[in-house]
Amino acid sequence: MRFMLKLGAPLFASIDSPAAWIAALRDAGYSAAYCPVDEHADEATIRAFAGAAEEAGIVIAETHAWSNIIAPDEQTRRNAISLCQQRLSLAERIGARCCVNFSGTRSPKHTVVPHPDNLTTATFDLLVGTVREIIDAVRPERCRFTLETMPWALPDSIESYLALIDAIDRRGFAVHLDLANLINCPARFFDHTTLMVDSVQRLGPWIRSCHIKDIRMSRELMVHIDECPPGEGQMDLGVLLAELSQLEGDIPVMLEHMDSHAAYQKAATHLRQAARDRAIEL
Repeated sequence: MRFMLKLGAPLFASIDSPAAWIAALRDAGYSAAYCPVDEHADEATIRAFAGAAEEAGIVIAETHAWSNIIAPDEQTRRNAISLCQQRLSLAERIGARCCVNFSGTRSPKHTVVPHPDNLTTATFDLLVGTVREIIDAVRPERCRFTLETMPWALPDSIESYLALIDAIDRRGFAVHLDLANLINCPARFFDHTTLMVDSVQRLGPWIRSCHIKDIRMSRELMVHIDECPPGEGQMDLGVLLAELSQLEGDIPVMLEHMDSHAAYQKAATHLRQAARDRAIEL
C-alpha cells in the first residue's frame, strides 16, 4: 500500500501573515513546510499559523535547533540545550512533526565538523543524557525531538540511530532521516539503494521528517563525495521515495541548501517525475 508524501522547501516570498504563507506554499506547489515562525512569536501568532496549516492540509515538517549540544565548552552546550528546548516547545505548540538538531561536535572551535571524539562511547553517553534532558523539560505529546543523520557525528548509521533510540528510551525521541548524509564512503555510495531500503525499513516506525538531496562522487584522490540538488547527482531518489511512501502519516520530504526559488522548483520537478514513475503521490 502506498501513502502520500508531502514535499516542501524554503520559501523566497514575503511572509507577513498566515494567508500569505499558505498562498506562497500553494504557488510553489508544496504540501509541507518548514516552521514559519521562531520561538519569539506570541501565542496568537503561533495558533494562527497552526490553524492555517491545518485548514490548508499543510504539514509543518520541522523546527530547527542547529546548535552544538555536545560542545566541550559547558556554557556553549547549555545554550544549545536551551535553544533545543525552546524550539521543541515551539514545534509542539505549532503542530510540527519534529524539532531537529544535529548532535554537533567535540571540536572546541566549531559547531558541526569532524572530530576524533565525535563517535566515542563517552560522546554517545553524553548525547543520551543531553537528549533526555531536552525532552524531559518539554514532555512533547504531538511532536518529537530528532537528530539528523550525519556522516561523521552520531547518529552516523542505522545501527547507531537504533542504539540511541534504545538508550535514550523516551517516547519523545524519533528519527530525522537525511539519507545522503549517511553515505560517507564508496561502499555506501555505490550500494546506496540498499542503504535506502534498509534505512526506511529499520528506522521507519520512528521517521518523522526527511531531508532529500543528491550527491556525486568525483574521480579525485582522496574520496570526494559532494552534495548537489536532486537530479544533478548519482542517487536513485525514486527508490527512496518508494520506500518512504510505504510509511503511514504523510511523511514530509524537505528540500534544502539551494540559493533560489528557481533552483528549488527545478529540483521539485525532478522529484515529482521520479514519484510519478513509481505511481507515488508527491
